[in-house]
Amino acid sequence: MTAYWGTPEKLQELLIELVSWKSMTLTDGEVQFAYKLKEKMEMLPYFQEHPERLSLSEVNWGRENLTALYKHPEAAETIVLISHYDTVHTSEYGDLEPLACSPLELAEAFKKVQDELDPEAQADLQSGEYLFGRGTMDMKAGLALHMALIEKAAAEEWPINLLLVTVADEEVNSAGMRYGVSKLLDLEREFGLEYILFLNGEPVFAQYPGDMAHYIYTGSIGKIMPSALFYGKETHVGEPLSGITSSYISTYLTHRMEWNTSFRETVYGETTPLPVTLMQRDMKLEYSAQTPYRTSAMYNVFLMEKTAEEVFDQFEKVAIEAMEHCTRDYLAMCERENIEPLGEIRVLRFEELMKYAINKFGIDYVNAALYDTMMHPEWDVRDKSMRIVDILLINCQELTPATVLLYAPPYYPAVNSSEDELVKRCLQQVTANAEEKFGLKLQQIHYFNGISDLSYVNYTDQNGGWMTYEKNTPVYGDQYSIPFQAMKHLKAPVFNVGPFGKDAHKRTERLHIKNTFEKMPILLEEMILSIAVKSAINE
Repeated sequence: MTAYWGTPEKLQELLIELVSWKSMTLTDGEVQFAYKLKEKMEMLPYFQEHPERLSLSEVNWGRENLTALYKHPEAAETIVLISHYDTVHTSEYGDLEPLACSPLELAEAFKKVQDELDPEAQADLQSGEYLFGRGTMDMKAGLALHMALIEKAAAEEWPINLLLVTVADEEVNSAGMRYGVSKLLDLEREFGLEYILFLNGEPVFAQYPGDMAHYIYTGSIGKIMPSALFYGKETHVGEPLSGITSSYISTYLTHRMEWNTSFRETVYGETTPLPVTLMQRDMKLEYSAQTPYRTSAMYNVFLMEKTAEEVFDQFEKVAIEAMEHCTRDYLAMCERENIEPLGEIRVLRFEELMKYAINKFGIDYVNAALYDTMMHPEWDVRDKSMRIVDILLINCQELTPATVLLYAPPYYPAVNSSEDELVKRCLQQVTANAEEKFGLKLQQIHYFNGISDLSYVNYTDQNGGWMTYEKNTPVYGDQYSIPFQAMKHLKAPVFNVGPFGKDAHKRTERLHIKNTFEKMPILLEEMILSIAVKSAINE
């Protein structure tokens, strides 16, 4: 029987082909990728015999997830192999952008302009040990490794089930995985599966510049975006004291949010990066002599153990302190200039603003006012979030000047399985095997720092912390949602074992060839078979 991806050379050819299928998030290439991949998987005799175990499932905007199930006739225990096939865009490649998804041609082109690359990238280029190109590292290599595992498991009839799940849109809103949760539950029921491990194939992410360590991960860091709309009072620049700019108000909160250590978490000796401003801008679209009176800001906060509710409570506390400071400075200025102040700056949660607007106008009026915003296809969910708040405040200006607190998508809950017995066994087995066979030292990290789709399985918050997120995310339930309750049913632990590469999301993104195509297939295969053997003994 022909093995399509059973050698390092064939596996590398597969990856180069996958990379050549451009699949930047929210492009037609992303839409087409799943169909091309399904055709590729249909080459395998197993799926010719069992076509019902290979399927596409709808995400949104024409995008599809692909699932491919190898099922042993007598096994229920199932390892889910998770990957995403979308990539970030390629504009940073400049005049070499047409070659960004052609690894071999890109390497030759880089050699002609290698002075443009940093010294480390130049050395890696000259070594011939790396495959350059968009998606080589993040994360089509993980997908290729999983495809090869499915092929081999089916051919050799491994005594455990493998379910390949590769999804769209991990890079922007993780729509693929959020939609994929229901598909996982459907497959579990349809085929009588018992999920015992969610195994992701995200690549190694450096902990610091020049880091050459190979990490494996027993969890994935969380990410959430507390945000604010600042609403001041417009005026003509010739009469600046008649109003208050939203720009002025916003600086007080941004100053306190940026690098705020109160949001820092340390777990297992690992510490979350500090908060930073992801976006801050006036909502005024054109130049005029009118002062800006609406400004939006979004802040990135990483999580390990905190819930959305706990972060929002902390955010509100910081915002109240910031606006009290802003109000003091503003009132002092008014006293100095002998003018009547506009009033203190309120702090409102979005859910409070919505309730106020509904009491004032009625639910039908509010829904009608928000309808046009929801229907704008050119605005993403973050734009729509801010515009919803904006419309409500324009209709409730008696509340201003004000700062309205909200959540903007996306939200990645943190997940961790470091204490799980199966994960401990897998960690020990793959670490020892790597050292013994290849002299490769694998180091455990408790929280994958690249953010991953593992965030949408094994959700453990039992205290309703997600309700704060639902109530304060303006687009929630319509344009964006998270299946929190369904995620609780996907109780298996998480683990991430992927190939070594460098510079994800950069022009010099690259993948280590020998590590990926010679070492990782053996380490993954033997880890999975060790689980299968252990399961058989227990039965």
